[in-house]
Amino acid sequence: MNLTDFTFQSFRFLLFPFSILYAGVVKLRHLFYDRKWFSSVQFNLPVISVGNLTVGGTGKSPMIEYLVQLLKDDYKPAIVSRGYKRRTKGYVLANDKITALEIGDEPMQFKLHFPDVPVAVCERRIEAIPQLLQDCPDTSVVLLDDAYQHREIVPSLSILLTDYNNLFTRDFTLPTGDLRDLRSAYKRADLIVVTKCPPDLYDRQMKNIEEEIKPYAHQQVLFATFEYEKLYSLSNPDLKKELLPETGVLLVTGIANPKPLKQYLQQQENGYEFLSFPDHHIFTIEDFRMMKKKFEQMKEKDKIIITTEKDAVRLFKFKDELHAVPIFVLPVRHHFLKEGDRLMRLRIREMLDVFKKDSAKTDNIN
Repeated sequence: MNLTDFTFQSFRFLLFPFSILYAGVVKLRHLFYDRKWFSSVQFNLPVISVGNLTVGGTGKSPMIEYLVQLLKDDYKPAIVSRGYKRRTKGYVLANDKITALEIGDEPMQFKLHFPDVPVAVCERRIEAIPQLLQDCPDTSVVLLDDAYQHREIVPSLSILLTDYNNLFTRDFTLPTGDLRDLRSAYKRADLIVVTKCPPDLYDRQMKNIEEEIKPYAHQQVLFATFEYEKLYSLSNPDLKKELLPETGVLLVTGIANPKPLKQYLQQQENGYEFLSFPDHHIFTIEDFRMMKKKFEQMKEKDKIIITTEKDAVRLFKFKDELHAVPIFVLPVRHHFLKEGDRLMRLRIREMLDVFKKDSAKTDNIN
């Protein structure tokens, strides 16, 4: 830990009294829901919620995409998200002319990857789902992105993500730590996925983490690592590129946690320059020119700019300028360790089978 990090952590520790106050407010809110003083709604179709207890990235977007891939051949999934940092308000259903400024970067990423899957954004998911079902009546499964704290909806299956490098069990509530919810809130999850694990994580380490989390009888703990795929050009997605050790890299990110991406580049033996922006940063033309200038100053003969898929949807608005610099996108996917993928599929299938049986009973009654 460098001096800057140490100073920042020391400052956060001084804010511990505010963390106690924050935790008290969150606990009171949960109490109101638990005692039914605040109402929750359960819809008559499957709803899968993906979320975390912390601020920052745990891999929610790749998990939503994993679920879409899993479901799209046999069901009609739709995605509902808040649309963080968008410039619109209320309910918006994405179309083929929509931009990231109108729906947010993650929903835009979903729409680009899955053009046939409905993607809607709304501050209140409970208002979005009925409108979505009216607009897309053939929807058979709703995926809620970043919705663990939104207790107005009771999901059919709740998937909680926690970062291997920052397990919720070792964290504190804001502002001293990164928890935006209580540690005890994990009890509502059906599946707990420890993300960003080392690919060679061995059984004893998994067992130790599971014992630390202390899952309830209804819960399963799964483990996943980030798997990076081949680079593709932002201006021409059909153009792929191998990342060679001698390739100079300017890494440009506006995400919460670029650490895994930096570690990946180090493992590829690539030296790199780093240009960091705040999470969900809306890039300006001045930002783009700064990127270009920094790129031109790099001495390597073979050099590229690498960014994430989230950042790419916010950079694409400079499409008329993209010919000037080679910007490549590095996709990331969850890869489950051991039997994680099989257990995830089994749990989802069991939940969907319950809905099928209940629906058949209702049809027989009618």
